[in-house]
Order: sequence, then structure tokens, then C-alpha cells
Amino acid sequence: MKYTRLTKEQFEELHQEFINFLATQSITADEWEDIKTNKPEAAEQELDVFSDLVWYGVLSKVEFLEHISPNQIHLFKCGAKDMHLIALKLKENKADFTTKEGFQWLRNNLLSDDIEFYNAKKGYSEDKHQDIFKIVQQGANITKGELFQYFEKLIQQN
Repeated sequence: MKYTRLTKEQFEELHQEFINFLATQSITADEWEDIKTNKPEAAEQELDVFSDLVWYGVLSKVEFLEHISPNQIHLFKCGAKDMHLIALKLKENKADFTTKEGFQWLRNNLLSDDIEFYNAKKGYSEDKHQDIFKIVQQGANITKGELFQYFEKLIQQN
């Protein structure tokens, strides 16, 4: 398995897609029930293959990621050949970026000396999707990139 197995809830959400996946392998509903009962290791394998296909599809479409912790914000733009990172770090614990109040503090103190900005680009390893997956596994969320684009404009102005 290349990524991670989908959760029970994710499988439930993707129930129809899983049925279609089994159909592409000429596995009927009755056959699937038989596989689950009599060949549990084969059933596990099918779940893993489907999970990897779903993850690959999701990761192929990722353009932006963000990981917000109490005193740091990591914003990623996933390009074709490299990943662009904009990071903000709070020098002292003056706010918690994961709260509404902390985010408001950031807005009011954005250009103060209390915040360090980092701006970097890094090429992918031989597996772009795995690189993105690792960041998601560390707690990043897939986003539309509004926050990244806001800070990218801010950095370009300075």
C-alpha cells in the first residue's frame, strides 16, 4: 500500500465509487460478499488498492496546502516541478494562530518584529504525490489557496 487505507467513514462516502471500482474488475455484489467472508486477505487487498487510487486522484489535484499550529503557519503551493513554501513564525507566544483571536492578532501585527517570514522553494523527490501526502499526514489541509495568495502578494510588495 502506497498511502493509507481510507477510514470507514470515507469508504461509506465513496460507496458508489467502490462499487464501480469492483465492477471494473468484474466483481459482483455477491462475489464481493463471498470474498469478504472466505478470502479476507483478498478483500483487504481490494480495499488497499481502492484507497491508493482515491488518494492518488486527490493528491493529483492538490494545488495548495496549509498547516496552522499555535505559533506557526506553513502555506504550500504545489507546482508541477516544485513546492513553494511561505511560513510565518511567532517569535514569542503572544498569540495562538489556531484561534479566531490569534488570527486577529496576526492581522493586527503582521508587519511587527514579532513575526518571522520564510519564503522557499523545493523540488519534489522522485514521487511528487508521496511528498504531498507526507505533508497531509503531518496535519496539513488541502485548501483553495486564499491565504497563500494573500501572503504571496504581501511578500512581493516588500
